[in-house]
Amino acid sequence: MKVTVTWEGEHMRLKGLGASGQPVTMDAAPEHGGQNLGARPSEVLLMGMAGCTAMDVLSILKKKRLSLASFAIDVEAERAPEHPKIFTAATLVYRLAGPELPEDQVKHAIELSLSKYCGMVNTLKKAMPISYCYEINGNRSPVIPAP
Repeated sequence: MKVTVTWEGEHMRLKGLGASGQPVTMDAAPEHGGQNLGARPSEVLLMGMAGCTAMDVLSILKKKRLSLASFAIDVEAERAPEHPKIFTAATLVYRLAGPELPEDQVKHAIELSLSKYCGMVNTLKKAMPISYCYEINGNRSPVIPAP
């Protein structure tokens, strides 16, 4: 896999491009020389992790013929206060809604993604502890360490 990040020639704005051909704009906050015209690189990292596991879970639930009305993942991450301000922990909060979503099947789909399929989560688990919880139609589970 190869991606290229190019400076857009203005302040701190960058354009990332991979084999998909879909650009990702990144920028810094004004106080750091940017114009706030894109996501921060650290946000893109967390979005990539959430997107990776989201695609797995959606695919698994579809194979189980479970119907979703909505699906989202929030990533709540902690960072070190000093530079390089690495991520020190993250919790993935899966939010699902639908008419019939058995908790055991939702949990199984999430755990398959976290333990077997999602390369992003499994890469980042080597750098920090990752945990998760899920909310089905407003009912939230306890936080669980990722398998």
